[in-house]
Amino acid sequence: MWSPRWRKMAEESAADGKSFNSLFGEILDWMLAPLLFLWPISIIVTHNVANSIANQPYDQALAVNVRAIARLVKLENGQARVNFPAPARLILRADEDDTVYYQVLGFKNELLAGDKDIPAIKAPDNVVPDLVMFRDETIAGEEVRVAYQFLQPIDSIPSRLVLLQVAETRNKRSTLASRVVTGVLLPQFAIIPIAVILVWLGLSRGIAPLNQLQRLIRRRRPSDLSPISVTGVPEEVRPLIIAFNEMMARLEENLQAQQRFIADAAHQMRTPLTGLRMQTDLALMETDPVQVHRSLEHISQSAERASHLINQLLSLARAEASYEKIYAVERVDLEALLRAMLSDFVPRARQKNIDFGLETTGSPLVIDGNPVLLGELLKNLIDNAIKYTPEGGCVTVRTIATERAIVEVEDTGIGVPDTDRERVFERFYRVLGSSESGSGLGLPIVREIAELHRAKVSLIPNPCGKGTIAQVVFPRSRGALDDANALDLQAPRSTAEQFPPG
Repeated sequence: MWSPRWRKMAEESAADGKSFNSLFGEILDWMLAPLLFLWPISIIVTHNVANSIANQPYDQALAVNVRAIARLVKLENGQARVNFPAPARLILRADEDDTVYYQVLGFKNELLAGDKDIPAIKAPDNVVPDLVMFRDETIAGEEVRVAYQFLQPIDSIPSRLVLLQVAETRNKRSTLASRVVTGVLLPQFAIIPIAVILVWLGLSRGIAPLNQLQRLIRRRRPSDLSPISVTGVPEEVRPLIIAFNEMMARLEENLQAQQRFIADAAHQMRTPLTGLRMQTDLALMETDPVQVHRSLEHISQSAERASHLINQLLSLARAEASYEKIYAVERVDLEALLRAMLSDFVPRARQKNIDFGLETTGSPLVIDGNPVLLGELLKNLIDNAIKYTPEGGCVTVRTIATERAIVEVEDTGIGVPDTDRERVFERFYRVLGSSESGSGLGLPIVREIAELHRAKVSLIPNPCGKGTIAQVVFPRSRGALDDANALDLQAPRSTAEQFPPG
């Protein structure tokens, strides 16, 4: 069954007039369209080949006639003469299908015998003896095939030539060519439909594994995320199945992570709620106003911890859901954002007698991001620094402008061991030996939001040997980086603001 979301997408696609492409139809189109395109071309080529085939035997017959007439040409008193008896002329013209013309022209292109309708042709520079040539002409509006030969009688001057020509209409040739074309094309009318049917059957057989795979996936239960076997899968589909299995593995990993998160969140919520319930029961049983007031203070603290945990869970859920593009991206000035929120932490810093300061570049440090999520990121970093820095310590927030925008929160707190610098980004993980209470969600929220903004977050040991530097490196906004280069902000003017302990 489709989920409501997928059903809605399908309905919207149908409403827009869009349809899913058919792989079967696409392959069939690409196979049959070239075939239908090449078929007319094959007809033209077949017709030309048929004409060439039809010309060969009839050209040979014309050449035989030309050579027969050449043997009748004689040289008498320096003049060419043709002794062409009547029976020979009758045999030459005895053709039921075509009209035959012949012509003999003398040295001065005078007509010695035959028909004057055949156009004369100029002699070439070099005459090859006994060579019969062919050309196409038109006589009385009818196409004819002409065979001709230039003859040099014996004992005549080399430049004096006799032109012999025999022309024939193309009826027999056209009939033979039509028979050849018909004999070739008629089988194609039967072969092409059979080929289409065979292609259809072949494609149906070829995509059968896809249909089988579709049925296999449809039969699966919604909770079955096990990989699909690639045994027997066609080579072309195997990369798709492997990629699908990898996606299902990532989905199963995400679902397991969500289940662990829900279990851990329920366990974490149980502690403050249990304490809240216990303190409430104690307060109801007390009659001493002092004890009741003390129980109310404990209730207030438990409620505050529960509220903080719920807010952290909501922040983490909002950061994880940001891939759905539910937040707006805009140009954010990190320095302005820091100045706007630091005043909220001054009272807490003064309560612990912490030297709290801000070091900035003195110029806007702009990135592309969401101000709400970025504020949550910075708030968690500063909150952790103040929480885990002992009384009389120092917390410094600074910004650095290079090709990237860097925010650092430096403290002189308990520090993070090397073995725990990656684990502290896991949900609900807390460093041992800390007396401060916490949810273990602050740094996971920081990493989720940083990855959303294509930023890198890391924990660096404080060079002074005590505490930690939490560093977040953001990509600069393209337009802001161009402005910074124009203003020569590679060596910015640094300003510092101090919030001395009270």
